[in-house]
Amino acid sequence: MTALDAPPSASRAELAATAACEHLLGLQAPAGWWKGELQTNVTMDAEDLLLREFLGIREQRDTAEAARWIRGEQRDDGTWANFHGGPGDLSTTIEAYTALRLAGDPADAAHMRSAAAFVRQAGGIESSRVFTRIWLAMFGRWSWDELPVLPPELMFLPPWVPLNIYDWACWARQTIVPLTVVSARRPVRPLPFDLPELRTGRPVRPRPSVGWDGAFRTLDRVLHRYGRRPIPGLRRAALRRATDWIVARQEADGSWGGIQPPWVYSLIALDLRGYGLDHPVMRKGLAGLERFTIRDERGRRLEACQSPVWDTALAINALADAGVSEDHPALVRAAGWLVGEEVKGSGDWAVRRPSLAPGGWAFEFDNDGYPDTDDTAEVILALRRVRRPGTRPAIERAVRWMTGMASRDGGFAAFDADNTRELCTRLPFCDFGAVIDPPSADVTAHVIEALAAERPGTAVIGRAVTWLLKAQEADGSWFGRWGANHLYGTGAVLPALIAAGIRPDAKCVRRAVAWLEAHQNDDGGWGEDLRSYDDPAWIGRGASTASQTAWALMALLATGRRTPTMDGGIAWLVEHQRADGTWDEPHFTGTGFPGDFYINYHLYRLVFPISALGRYLRLRPDLRSQGDLGSAPEPEPRPEPEPKPGPKPKPGPGPRPGRGRAQDMDPVDPIAEIPA
Repeated sequence: MTALDAPPSASRAELAATAACEHLLGLQAPAGWWKGELQTNVTMDAEDLLLREFLGIREQRDTAEAARWIRGEQRDDGTWANFHGGPGDLSTTIEAYTALRLAGDPADAAHMRSAAAFVRQAGGIESSRVFTRIWLAMFGRWSWDELPVLPPELMFLPPWVPLNIYDWACWARQTIVPLTVVSARRPVRPLPFDLPELRTGRPVRPRPSVGWDGAFRTLDRVLHRYGRRPIPGLRRAALRRATDWIVARQEADGSWGGIQPPWVYSLIALDLRGYGLDHPVMRKGLAGLERFTIRDERGRRLEACQSPVWDTALAINALADAGVSEDHPALVRAAGWLVGEEVKGSGDWAVRRPSLAPGGWAFEFDNDGYPDTDDTAEVILALRRVRRPGTRPAIERAVRWMTGMASRDGGFAAFDADNTRELCTRLPFCDFGAVIDPPSADVTAHVIEALAAERPGTAVIGRAVTWLLKAQEADGSWFGRWGANHLYGTGAVLPALIAAGIRPDAKCVRRAVAWLEAHQNDDGGWGEDLRSYDDPAWIGRGASTASQTAWALMALLATGRRTPTMDGGIAWLVEHQRADGTWDEPHFTGTGFPGDFYINYHLYRLVFPISALGRYLRLRPDLRSQGDLGSAPEPEPRPEPEPKPGPKPKPGPGPRPGRGRAQDMDPVDPIAEIPA
């Protein structure tokens, strides 16, 4: 009998949920938050060493520990990948190789020879992304003349002019502004070694010379000429404005946006502008990096971001799904911490929504300039499930702000409204990650779910539901912007549609359920490889993981019908649970930039299975034998020092909303499926 044939026994399903809840409760920090490690690829660690080399503060101990971690992540074929089990990545391998050379690894060592051979075979430095070549140019190992220009005069473009800085997504905007300073100054601080072994000698392949690509190639040539002889007064004013903009957006924890890319480039830009290491802004920025540093027996590594608000909201919702009581001390403590993290000031989002009052939550400990609708929706859902005085005003402000962040087409993006101008994506500079923040199915779904709980039947929900129905893929699934991939998108959308009043037997729901059932693995679980962002053959395919199995189950459970498919998924979770109540999940299932940058949220493997198990037990009360999980004594929180604030990319890119065009779909009237 296979997992698909055998529903889990009553005791096993409930015991699995109880064990997982107890483990999660034990991970709570004394202040009330949860935070799992946010694991990415080794470019974070390589670029940290390069940053310290550039600033003249690289220390031997940090270098040795980081090198040990980087070496440990090298694959047998000599490469470094961007996610577990993924293919070797050229730019990531070049940056890791350069960092190891900086740490003293000789070019003729076996692991270095195999890495260099891959780099040459894949096209060498000449074929690497622009960001990698910018790092090499700062150390004299690439020519600034062969890089696209980002002039600081961009700072003077008003928001209504194309290519102004507010056309970029918030994560890209905070990276672009300091890079305009770097591009203008063109620094060179040579390394003690060259990298001829990573070159092929072939020229960089030019972009097409027709259409917008050709126009921007011509513009880049003009900007190169201007950069050699800029208008002195204009250039000085532009650099001053860029510098002031950067300083004004430093967060309380020393970061910029709570994510790595703008952080490191801002420190470099301020150094080039004469900010010494003893300047308060520089001191705070460098000290903040330490809060993102993890040291263990594997070495030293940096988190690209930290996700306490997101993790805490997910933890509350998971525990509530599993039956933990609304007045449980752990939930009350977590709700109190979340209320204290509310963003009450304005930010860059107000450029597009100047009359909208602030509210909502960000992803990180400190990111007060960039709350996002995704976290805000999840926090609203969490606070509604906790009995704690004083949460209503924060919820009301968040609902008002989140509603006001709807884009003109009815969908919701993460950080900005109507951030959809695609012209900046055609710049020669933009060859890595998304640089705009259009609405996405997963974010729109989360917002719908929160608004359906708070403001059912409102016009904004109807418009958002219409957006989702138009965005359904031809195969019945939904694209996942912030999680891998169609499993994440579909897992978010189905519960939202049901919450908004779409009938479980509606055509859009039936098509999505059929897609999920068709993509269940033989072992009963679900998985989707991150290569699905680049290769459609991988959509819905991959090794079963705990988080992705849970997403599929949460979507199926929203229909309110028990099926053998659902039983098989629950059986997979029960059978793969570890003795400590958790699940193994080396695979990356979070998305920063589709196609380029991925995340292993270490708490995903716990919170989402708890939600799936809890909702399954609620659907099948015959499996419950013990009543409210909250009646058990609260486990003692894990003794861990509360870290100083540190930081979501969400450092992230742009999705492809509505990829399933109407003509690709079965005939369906979106309006007819919206409840009256």
